[in-house]
Amino acid sequence: MRTDRRYLPGTLILETTYTTAAGQARVIDFMPPRGEAPDIVRIVEGVSGQVTLRSELIVRFDYGHIMPWVRHVDDARHFLAGPDALVLRTPAPTIGKDFTTLSELTVGPGERVPFVLTWFPSHLPVPQVVDPEAALQDTIVYWADWLESRQPGPPLDAAVEQSLLVLKSLTYAPTGGIVAAPTTSLPEVIGGVRNWDYRYCWLRDASLTLMAMLQAGYRTEAAAWEEWLLRAVAGSPNDVQIMYGIAGERRLEERELPWLSGFLDSRPVRVGNAASHQLQLDVYGEVLDAAYHARVYGVNGSDYNWALLRHLLTWLEDGWKQKDAGIWEVRGEPRHFTHSKVMAWVAFDRGVRMCEEFGLEGPVARWRAIRDEIHAEVLDRAWNPRLQAYTQTYDSDDLDASVLQMPIMGFLDAKDPRFVSTVAAMQQHLSVDGFLLRYHSDSQVDGLPAGEGVFLACSYWLVEVLALQDRYDEACALFERLLALRNDLGLCSEEYDPRSQVLLGNFPQAFTHLALVEAAMTLSERQPYRTLCRQ
Repeated sequence: MRTDRRYLPGTLILETTYTTAAGQARVIDFMPPRGEAPDIVRIVEGVSGQVTLRSELIVRFDYGHIMPWVRHVDDARHFLAGPDALVLRTPAPTIGKDFTTLSELTVGPGERVPFVLTWFPSHLPVPQVVDPEAALQDTIVYWADWLESRQPGPPLDAAVEQSLLVLKSLTYAPTGGIVAAPTTSLPEVIGGVRNWDYRYCWLRDASLTLMAMLQAGYRTEAAAWEEWLLRAVAGSPNDVQIMYGIAGERRLEERELPWLSGFLDSRPVRVGNAASHQLQLDVYGEVLDAAYHARVYGVNGSDYNWALLRHLLTWLEDGWKQKDAGIWEVRGEPRHFTHSKVMAWVAFDRGVRMCEEFGLEGPVARWRAIRDEIHAEVLDRAWNPRLQAYTQTYDSDDLDASVLQMPIMGFLDAKDPRFVSTVAAMQQHLSVDGFLLRYHSDSQVDGLPAGEGVFLACSYWLVEVLALQDRYDEACALFERLLALRNDLGLCSEEYDPRSQVLLGNFPQAFTHLALVEAAMTLSERQPYRTLCRQ
């Protein structure tokens, strides 16, 4: 049997074709636009011959811990446990065996058999039946309408369009929250312990996602995100978290699920994320950067939005001097991370620009002075003359690929001699088969056992930097190699193991897809996106 998969063009509707000696069948899977309740729809279609297919549905709630009560009502099976319920509707015959719902059917040319799985709160009535064929057409129209909502501009490369569809799919429509990935605990190394829950809204990842969408011509998400941000951080800016739940939830306590073995026996499986309580100074820069560029593109925030941003900057006036956990959320001792200080500079730079360019009120002179102070300190304390490189932290001998953000964010010119030598040092010491590690995990900076794959977003940053250094052929070659690492559907993971050629980490990963979009845009323009906006 041969299996082929693709997304229907311009959508995230999955089409899987099975070719056997007996014939060919097609399975179409999709999530329609949210109606009364969330649905997953499957349509099995015969293409040629007579093909027999067997399906298994194993329902467990509470992360596999609770077996549901199952009832067979007419052509539906109901699964209930505690607050949760599912209903499976299909005209295909189903039976229960060994706590599994089984179905076997044979389809011929033109025959279509639907399966609809719907979640609902167990104390409420069962939702209305969804018409699978109408839902399919509605879903096709939904994706087409979204792609067409883009502001006029040059055509998008297919890889960029695919990444934008993924980023849109990671946006929770009811609230505007943007998750980093839809999965938890897919390992950064097989059998390792670097297994984290990414099903939350990081201020960093969401802000950068908006930057990628704005860059590609999409505006609506920026307005929804700003409203989400206002709701999520309501209260004292001193209590801002680096991540929230999709509706703005704050309590994301991390716990382990010992009854689950994890992906390929990679334990522990975690729910929640303790990094939510960390200080990560860079998020202030990403939020201010996104807010500034939203205004550049005509998405004017409210007075409340600017008031919030001012409060964030007021806290940062002294807060930037603190040690933090950095962009990589290290679980070791806090440090003065270079990237964190650069992004604090970005926060004040964008605050100044919003006042100067859009007439907003703020202590511009004070912010300029702090911006200059940060810049001078980074150039002094992050530079290692022996390595001829800017390092991971102040007064350090360790390299870190996050420093590649310096020219991308406008902190330094990419052709600055010190930065050129920094890139050379990274390519020599952080490269594995031409792709970049974040840093050497055996340095003990993150308080975890060593071992992880190359971090794909970092290699996309390198693409941008090479282009900015007029090393265009190198940049394009690396970009093409990175595109080849996507799976057969064009989806990107967080990391990759060049030795085993395995995608690693939570999947699909917003951080990687947005880095792909920005790298593609930089290659097409040959100058950094943020520089273009300021001209």
